[in-house]
Amino acid sequence: MKEPDHTAVRVSLWRALHLIVDEKPYIFHDNIGLKLISPNDDWQKRPDMDVANTSAFRASIVARSRFVDDLVVEQCEKGVDQYVILGAGLDTFAQRHQELCPQLTIYEIDQVDTQLWKKRRLEETGYPIPDCLKFVSVNFEEKQGWLDQLKKKGFDDTKPAVVVSTGVTQYLTIDAIMDTLKMFSKLAEGSKLALTFLLPFEKIKKQDERKEVDEAEIGAKAGGTPFISFFTPSEMLALAGEAGLKDVIHLSSIDLKEKYFRERTDQLMLQSGEVFIVATI
Repeated sequence: MKEPDHTAVRVSLWRALHLIVDEKPYIFHDNIGLKLISPNDDWQKRPDMDVANTSAFRASIVARSRFVDDLVVEQCEKGVDQYVILGAGLDTFAQRHQELCPQLTIYEIDQVDTQLWKKRRLEETGYPIPDCLKFVSVNFEEKQGWLDQLKKKGFDDTKPAVVVSTGVTQYLTIDAIMDTLKMFSKLAEGSKLALTFLLPFEKIKKQDERKEVDEAEIGAKAGGTPFISFFTPSEMLALAGEAGLKDVIHLSSIDLKEKYFRERTDQLMLQSGEVFIVATI
């Protein structure tokens, strides 16, 4: 059975590494992905796990993960009972927030091979798949229409939902990204979208950060998943407007630093290359 792509694996390992090498308070708690992957004992010696050289990427991953968790829990407390994860990979929200399952239905959207592998590993590692977790197989570039596929799994588009896409847009064409934005615009009033995108590399001013993102681009291309889409905040806001979204804000790395890194005393610092838009219907 085909294993998840290297990007999904790397994200899970970085989330686990945060709990091993960084100082408290931890920004995000997740070692379930590590259990699913079950890497060799020397996994921390991988070049992409180098504690110092990849700390900015690790910081970005835990910051965006924490922001999404906070957003979903907040919306759930307000009565929203549907959560959609676009490009879910090895996401573990359902396993980490079992207390929300009676009231929240979680829809993980990804390619079928990744989902088959993940379901097998969840069972093998003692995480039975709860009734609240639905797997929805979609290829974003093949015009399958994730909203139609969601409805087949019981999603109710007359009720609000939280829709999240992190670490995905850089691998998609502009057409595929626009399709996602347009489909979200059709959801019920009160729905929220949190979507990350990469800034053009020339917009990243610090030389040390430029070096890291250059290495990430090379690694992504070598792994068969090259970065193909980059946007300035104004460009992404314009795309959202073109898709029919009116209440959209840009959440910068400075905003995330202020939210999660303000009182840190270690060297874990957030890079400026990946940012959010947050849209509300």
